[in-house]
Amino acid sequence: MSSDRRKERKDDAESQLDGPRDGGSAGDPDGDLYQAEGSLSPGTTSDQPQQRPTGGSDKSSIDTGLTNSTAKQPLSSGNNVFWWLRERCLGRGVVVDPFRENFRIMTSLYSSMNPADSVNLSTRTHGAVFNLEYSPDGSVLAVACEQTEVLLFDPISSRHIKTLVEAHEDCVNNIRFLDNRLFATCSDDTTIALWDLRKLNSKVCTLHGHTSWVKNIEYDTNTRLLVTSGFDGNVITWDTNRFTEDGCPHKKFFHTRYLMRMRLTPDCSKMLISTSSGYLLILHDLDLTQSLEVGSYRILRARRTTASPDSATSGSPRRGNDSRPASNKLFSPASQREGGSPRNSLEVVTPEIPGERDRGNCITSLQLHPKGLATLIRCSSNTDDQEWTCVYEFQEGAPVRAVSPRCSLKLTHYIEEANVGRGYIKELCFSPDGRLICSPYGYGIRLMAFDDQCSELVDCLPKESSCLKEIRSIYSHSDVVLTTKFSPTHCQLASGCLSGRVSLYQPKF
Repeated sequence: MSSDRRKERKDDAESQLDGPRDGGSAGDPDGDLYQAEGSLSPGTTSDQPQQRPTGGSDKSSIDTGLTNSTAKQPLSSGNNVFWWLRERCLGRGVVVDPFRENFRIMTSLYSSMNPADSVNLSTRTHGAVFNLEYSPDGSVLAVACEQTEVLLFDPISSRHIKTLVEAHEDCVNNIRFLDNRLFATCSDDTTIALWDLRKLNSKVCTLHGHTSWVKNIEYDTNTRLLVTSGFDGNVITWDTNRFTEDGCPHKKFFHTRYLMRMRLTPDCSKMLISTSSGYLLILHDLDLTQSLEVGSYRILRARRTTASPDSATSGSPRRGNDSRPASNKLFSPASQREGGSPRNSLEVVTPEIPGERDRGNCITSLQLHPKGLATLIRCSSNTDDQEWTCVYEFQEGAPVRAVSPRCSLKLTHYIEEANVGRGYIKELCFSPDGRLICSPYGYGIRLMAFDDQCSELVDCLPKESSCLKEIRSIYSHSDVVLTTKFSPTHCQLASGCLSGRVSLYQPKF
């Protein structure tokens, strides 16, 4: 579009018109466009014009894309199309997410849940429940058990589907669905197993490569690489495009000491690794096809940064007898990109923990916001006398040097947890829309939000870190809860405890 044309449309938007065009109300974009998107507000019909906020904070003016002075002025049809496309490109308003304003319905449903609404799925003891995972379509709930078994349930009818007896030779730690039929499990027996829901009598294949307990599975949907991590400190990638009954090709992607959990961001552009020594490793511009050549964890610690934006790109002086610059220790020549930051560039962060400024801590649980906005961790002090849940927003920025990390973490919200079940890892989770957090809380679960209105994180970022708001606490277990999970498709969440009970929570209508 030429500059003259843009000026003409700008002048048209600023001029006073006689009335609304194309069936839209004054100060309201084209009614036909919004009806086509199916974004009518609750309680309105196609014959009623939508009411848009015209004043107040900047957040309330997002839906109109206008300032308070211009929101009252009707727009022409051509300018409405221009505005609609612009807002869609910026990712704003109901033109992008028609259900953005319907979150209050889901929030009210979750907050109305009671212990009596929970359903006990386990019929006998299978040992502690270490992990829960829904299939992407929400039709199957998989349960990882301490006593070598995997349980499969229909979460809608609460019907037991099948028990995979002796799925592994030791504790089953984690489950990950690759799609609606294939899923992977990992175990303390150092192996990973692939399963097909259509043929559960036997494994698709067993993967060997780790030398210690395998604790975590991720999946890169872009490259179809399975990514696993274990207490041997290795992160290994597996090429599922070429798997056979004997396994599939694999290679060691990364190694570090004290590794606890590993996660990929939703767009697979970053990898986060938590450690038992309190450090958080972030790999930026992730390329899983290239291995990151790093000398040792001691060198990584020399490059650590704090969780404040000002120090995100600063590093400590190099140590030891190696005369190479510290930056060269972190990146292999093959990973460098001409004219920009390298692939797999590494940042080592010491997250700010409330109450733990003078003591070490262990980051036991690590989760990513479903939109990639933040990371969620649960950590305990080295003396196991305190537990915290913390939310850190990703701080994006231009790199100072070509090899400098481009991101740091800023603590936005936190809350102290009930220090019950010391020594056990408690897995917490985000809701599918990222507005709620479900955390194991003693013998129950606790639902939390960023503010009292359960707003999205980007709409309620505090100037200084603040406490998470408790929405609801539900106690329905007779033992310590170790893991929680939201359904990706239904208003339902699940929790599993140390004695092997699995509970489903959903509102009764």
